[in-house]
Parts: sequence; structure tokens; C-alpha cells
Amino acid sequence: MSGQSSKRIWIYDTTLRDGSQAEGISLSIEDKLRIARRLDELGIPFIEGGWPGANPKDVQFFWRLKDEPLQQAQVVAFCSTRRPGKKAADDPMLQEILSAGTDWVTIFGKSWDLHVTEGLQTSLDENLAMIRETIAYLKSCGRRVIYDAEHWFDGYRHNRDYAVQTLEAAIAAGAEWLVFCDTNGGTLPHEIARICREVMDRLGDRGRDDLKFGIHTHNDSETAVANAIAAVLEGVEMVQGTIDGYGERCGNANLCSAIPNLQLKLGYRCLDPQRLPKLTETSRFVSEIANLAPDSRAPFVGLSAFAHKGGIHVSAVQRNPLTYEHISPEAVGNHRRIVISEQAGMSNVLAKARNFGIDLHKDDPTCRQLLQKLKEMENEGYQFEAAEASFELLMREVMGDRPELFELQGFKVHCDRGPGMTHAWATVKVTVEGQNILEAAEGNGPVSALDAALRKALVTFYPRVSDFHLTDYKVRIIDGSSGTSAKTRVLVESSNGVDRWSTVGVSTNIIDASYQAIVEGLEYGLLLQRPSEKVAVRV
Repeated sequence: MSGQSSKRIWIYDTTLRDGSQAEGISLSIEDKLRIARRLDELGIPFIEGGWPGANPKDVQFFWRLKDEPLQQAQVVAFCSTRRPGKKAADDPMLQEILSAGTDWVTIFGKSWDLHVTEGLQTSLDENLAMIRETIAYLKSCGRRVIYDAEHWFDGYRHNRDYAVQTLEAAIAAGAEWLVFCDTNGGTLPHEIARICREVMDRLGDRGRDDLKFGIHTHNDSETAVANAIAAVLEGVEMVQGTIDGYGERCGNANLCSAIPNLQLKLGYRCLDPQRLPKLTETSRFVSEIANLAPDSRAPFVGLSAFAHKGGIHVSAVQRNPLTYEHISPEAVGNHRRIVISEQAGMSNVLAKARNFGIDLHKDDPTCRQLLQKLKEMENEGYQFEAAEASFELLMREVMGDRPELFELQGFKVHCDRGPGMTHAWATVKVTVEGQNILEAAEGNGPVSALDAALRKALVTFYPRVSDFHLTDYKVRIIDGSSGTSAKTRVLVESSNGVDRWSTVGVSTNIIDASYQAIVEGLEYGLLLQRPSEKVAVRV
């Protein structure tokens, strides 16, 4: 760790504005409020709420926060400079900004002469006036201003003198922050560092002790986080980004990577150390609200970030985590996972048993039996590294500790295809507590109908089944060369609203594979309800 521990880096989150521009994300007002409060709990100092006036949703968001303010974060309204040919005081867009009632406003302006002449279709002098007059007007109305220099790096490369003039206009008008924006995401870290250094040296004699610099990067070259770090190392003090890197095109700098790199690796102060362990749960919360599956391979916060699969790795990390972990997973609120697969050794099995709360010893014959069974099943196409709930059930079965909650007798599925739709119904027969139960249900597809019929058969005996629901369903053809006769692997993720777990089924019949995974999902969910069992996430 470097000796930067006394230097504060101000984190500016734009998930609610820039992040929501990502393809596939649409946040309601309630969604935005829930995310804002979670970011506030994490300790983010600046939260950009949106562009008041751009849509009714953002207007209402700021109004709601007036009645129920955040605990510590500054909510920021976002807007462009005034329109060409208008007075700032007469521009309705700026009136909407003022009505949002935030202390801080972020204004973006054009740095690249190409955008001025081609995009705005105005003169270079008018663009400077737009920047200067907009900021001065907002300052006169009691607002504090962050100036985002849009397309800064492209503008600087094409016409550096004019690009610097845009910043000088913002400084003269009273902007407190100047943020260098790599809007197209095409700049590389060494260029970011050089340009930031040149410009801050050039502007450092403006007589403004309160003037600070920030960085806003996009990920089109897969370097957004590296670019942000490069800028910080040159002296910028604000990092703008989004949770999970959401954003337009390829996304923004991922704060879930930028923050721990800056704080844990370089020693800067980004968040209260007591709040940093909330980072992983914040990441997963935002992805859940955005209705996007969490990236299991995301650094620091992903499910696989501290997962160990190879037997040698597992054995070593059990002795000393530093052998294969660059930080402690607990520092960011994550946890170590031992992955079970055909590459597993005895260390994997023992570590996984401990994780499940099962007491196994290396001399126990069960370990060898389980390892052999595991490798046989994975050879058939099963994949337990992505379905740990199924592996726990397998482990308990080999040990003779798998409770028989119900016994399957069989099922039938029928599908009708009509114009523009497919309708399905299913019947299942199960034995529960000595009683044979036959139930039928409809669904919009065979898997949906099977799931509904099985729940219907079990709910009288196990009322908690009504709380379970499928949260993800994945199908994988194991051997594509076999065509329609190929084996199919189905992974199902289930949840009871609090915990989630994944199960697997394999068969040459996709319906049968789905049935296996659904049945084990219900069985494991019921297993979690037993008072003697420790509730845990098994994905």
C-alpha cells in the first residue's frame, strides 16, 4: 500500500443517470429511491439523481427526496449548459434544475470543437459563453457547480488550446470541480495520465484554492477503471462512475472495482472503512433492482471472485488465503467459496462439507465415495460448481442424511400450439407422508406447468413452498454433435425471498432435466426450513 492514506477521493455515483442509460435498464421512481438510499448507506458522498425536466420521473425523484432526505450524501442534479442564443435566466431547462432544490448541480459542456460546430451548430465563442453564463447564473442562485468537460480527451487531442479555454471559462464562472470526461471511452491509461498532468499543471496558477479536478471514464476500451486510477495517481480528487459499471454502450467506470483498488491497494480514503464491507451487497442489490443477473466473475464483488476450484488451490488457500487471494474477501463483504467439480480433490470435499455445516474427516470412507460419485456424475454432464445446492443434497445422500420429504412417481406434460402462443399443462404424481397425490396445473410452457403442478401437490404438506420461486433458468446442450439427441443440462436458481440456491438436472430429455432441477430446488428450499439447518446461499 502506498503512502496516500491521508488523501480523500470523493466518489461520485451516477448509476441513477448515466447507469440507467444502459441497454436493458429501466428504473422506476421507487427503484431510484431504493438505490439512492442504499448508496447513502454505503457512504457515497455524491449521488447524481438525474436530469430534472428531461422526464417526469426525474422531477418526482427530486421532489420525493425533499420530503425524505438522505442521511449523508449530497444529491446532485444534472443538466447541460444553456441553449445557444438564449440567456441562462430565460432557459426553462435551467429553471427545472433550480426547482430540484439540490445544493450541487453538475453541468456538462462541450470541450471538442467538432461537437460545437457539428453537434450544437454554433460558434466556438458562443460555446464558451454558454459554459461561462450557465455556471455564473447557477452560482448567483446559490448553487455549487461541478463542471463535466464532455469529450475532454478527444477535444484536447484535436484542439488543445480551445479545450483548455472551455475549462478556463468554467473556472472564471466559479465552478468548484472540473471533471475530465472520456465520453467515448477510447483513451488509454497512459494518455489519461499525461493529459491530466499537463492540464492540471497549466491551470494550477489560476488563484483558486477551492478548485479541484475529477475524472469520468467510459469502458469502451475495457480500461475505464484503469483510466480512473491513472487520473487519481496524477492528482484528481473525484472519481465518477456507476455501481457494477452500468452505463451506455460498454458502461462506465465500475465503482465496485475502482473503490477497493483505490482504498485497499493504494491507500486513498474513498469510503468509511466500516462501510466498505457493504460493497458486495450493494452491488447485488443494484443488479437485482435493475433486473439484471449479477456478474459472477466481477472482480471483488462477484460470486466467483474468491472461488477456488483446483484441488491444489483449495489445499493451499485452506492453509493460507494469501496463496491465491489478493485481498481478504470480507474486506468488501464477499466470501470465499470452494467450488466442487471434476477437478476437485479431497480438500475441496472437506472444505465444502465444513461450509455446509457437515462434519467430515479425510479418513472417513464417505469422502472417497462422494468424490468418486461426483466425478462419475460430472462425466455424465452434471456441473456442481454452478449448483451447490444439488451438491449438498448429493453429499447428504451419500452420508445417509438426505431426508425423504416426498417421493416422485412420475409426470406427464402436454402442449398445444396455437396462433402466436403455446399453452401447456402437466400432471404429477408424488407420495408425501404415505399419501399418493395426483395434481395438474397449467403454464405458459412445459417447465412452468410442471413447476406449478409440483408446488400444488406439495403445498398442503409444506406451506412454505408457496414462498419459493424460480429466479433463473438456463439450458446448455452438452454435446452439440449429437443434434436433437444430445444431453441437456438445466440449471435452475430458486429463492424464498431471502436466500437463493441453484440446482442442476441432466437428461437427453430437456423436460426431464428441468424436472430434476426443479424438484431438487424445492427439496433444498424445504431443507433450509429445518430448524437444525443453517440457512445459506447455495449458488
